Order: sequence, then C-alpha cells, then structure tokens
Amino acid sequence: MTLALVGDIGGTNARFGLWQDGHLSGVQVLSTSAFATPEQAVLQYLAGRNVLPGDISSVCLAVAGPVSGDTFRFTNNHWVLSRSTFSSALGTERLLLINDFTAMALGMTQVEPDELAQIRTGVAEPSAPAVVIGAGTGLGVSTLQPLENGRWMVIPGEGGHVDLPVATAWEAELWLQLKALLGHVRAEDVLSGAGLVNLYRAVCAVEGVDLELTTPAEITSAAIAGDPLAEKVLDQFCVWLGRVAGNNVLTVGARGGVYIVGGVVPRFAEFFQSSGFNTAIAEKGCMSRYFDDIPVWLVTAKYPGLVGAGVALTQI
Repeated sequence: MTLALVGDIGGTNARFGLWQDGHLSGVQVLSTSAFATPEQAVLQYLAGRNVLPGDISSVCLAVAGPVSGDTFRFTNNHWVLSRSTFSSALGTERLLLINDFTAMALGMTQVEPDELAQIRTGVAEPSAPAVVIGAGTGLGVSTLQPLENGRWMVIPGEGGHVDLPVATAWEAELWLQLKALLGHVRAEDVLSGAGLVNLYRAVCAVEGVDLELTTPAEITSAAIAGDPLAEKVLDQFCVWLGRVAGNNVLTVGARGGVYIVGGVVPRFAEFFQSSGFNTAIAEKGCMSRYFDDIPVWLVTAKYPGLVGAGVALTQI
C-alpha cells in the first residue's frame, strides 16, 4: 500500500494528513503564519509523524485560489508554492495541486450521514450536479458532478468573488454602506469571517448605533446570547448566504443538492437552522418553485478537504 501526503491549505490554517488505502490518518493543523514556506510546514509535519519525505509516493495539496502554471500564490496568506521547488524538497515525482473547493467538493463523496445536518428537505437527483459552498477565511464555491462508474468531476471557480446580490430596500441600504467601506462589494466581503465584521459595521451605520463588537466570534456569541442587533447581523449573513447559494443552484442546475461547508456556519448551527437562509435561497420570483425538492445540508465533518484531496489522487 502506497503512502500519500494530503494537505488542505487555507488563508489561516494548513491541515495535513496521511492517505493510505482510502483512509485518512495523522491529521495535524498548522498555522500558515508560523512558517515562511509550505515546504517548511510539510517537513515539520512529516518529522512529527516519523515519516521521511522519501516514504511519500505522491502529494495532493488543496490550495485556496486558482491553480495554473508552476508557481501558485496563495490568495489569503503569504505563501508561494513552486511545483518544481516543492517536488525537489519532498523528493516526490507526483504533486497534484487542486483548488481547495475542488477538494471540498470531492470530500462530499465520502461524507457520512451523521456528518450532515438537514437544513432543507428534498430528494437529490442522483445524476444532477450539487453546489458546495462555504464561508471561512474567504467564500468558496464549487460544483460537484457525478459521472459514470462511481467517478466524479468538480467544476472549480471563484464564485466567492461574484457581486453581492441585493433583493430588498434594507439590503440596498446595507450595500451602500459596504460600498462606501470597500469600494467594490463581493459576496466574500460579507460571507466570510472578516465579512461578518464588515456586515456588522454596515448594520450599525444604518441603525445609527455605535460599534461595540470587533471580531466574528464576538458577533456570533452576542447573537446566540440574544443581543437584538447581533441577531439582526447574523440573520442577514444567513440570508445573503441563501441568496448566493440560490444563484449558484440556478446557474448550474444543482438539483443534486447544496452542501454548506466551511468553518463559519457550524459555529452557530442551531441559529442557522431557524434563520432566513431557507426563505432566501428559494426567493427567486418565477423560479422559486424550482427549489421545492432540492435538499440542503450543513456539513459537520472535521476534515472534508483532506478527504477530498485523497479522493483526488484516484479521480484526477
């Protein structure tokens, strides 16, 4: 049995694991800010597992950003990865770089039933595409398409950088505040950890109240504790996530369902269940009934990106 290294590298954290015979083991999460290069982080990880670089037959790294060419520059951290330099340092002949949400989408193919919380009921069409969307350091979006013989294709993209959709007068007021703050307003500018703070600032400006909270954790905690303003902010976050997810469903015909992933939403899962998300995702005028049978799940699996990176080694 060959031993592979898999990684899921975002803006803040780099997750590494060992993939062997279809199973993930030895997961460790490292801070990207603690290492000058990805090679340093990987070598420290392997040393901690008593694994020599030469023991690794192949490597699959899921990285945050569009992948092409020899050099990859991470979108939300300082790392730069050269395929040739990395392969030389690790002594591996097979290095697969994939978009982090390609890995996340492939991870949905092995997610267990107890790692899925039903947000919206429905019956997924087995041959139809599914949308995988998640807020973390940024906002990621991918499309998962089933193929024949148990294989899968992922259509990656940069859907987190689409324009933020506005559907009500209230949202238009918020958008004007965000426009003044940011210039161009992307979905990611609201639907991410930092985006939640941007949204809080916009709500405070529209409501004419002073800023009191400064971090995503403070806003989330206040909302869960029943603070009315924080509740309003967090619910609007959920509504906008619904609008963006719904737009993606219509764009790709995602009757295979919607998977909500990422590090942000699971922190307020109970709030999310009763939020305005379910109304907003299907609030599409004449196309609203299109969503009647499309299921939505909140994914609670710990390392779906790493599992997806392992799956990629057999699929790509």
